[in-house]
Amino acid sequence: MQDEQIEAMAKMLKSMSHPIRLKILCLLLDKELSVGEIREQVQTTHANISQHLNILRGQGIIDYRKDANFIYNKIIDKRILDLIKKIHLLFCPNF
Repeated sequence: MQDEQIEAMAKMLKSMSHPIRLKILCLLLDKELSVGEIREQVQTTHANISQHLNILRGQGIIDYRKDANFIYNKIIDKRILDLIKKIHLLFCPNF
């Protein structure tokens, strides 16, 4: 593995490792959710959720679509989707 690959992986994992971002990714595991739905589940401010979503979008992990006044988010990187599923199985087997 080359240094550039290691750096890219480290950057991606760092962007996912924040507890709120990890929770968002777990919520988006099987479905897309609106910003409001994510905010309700995470129980933080709209501004805080937007900041975390922007970080995940900036890394190419999630994307969004607009539908009227709602913004729906979903995981678009299949590698991350597979990784979150594996993490979920390892750490939340009964959930």
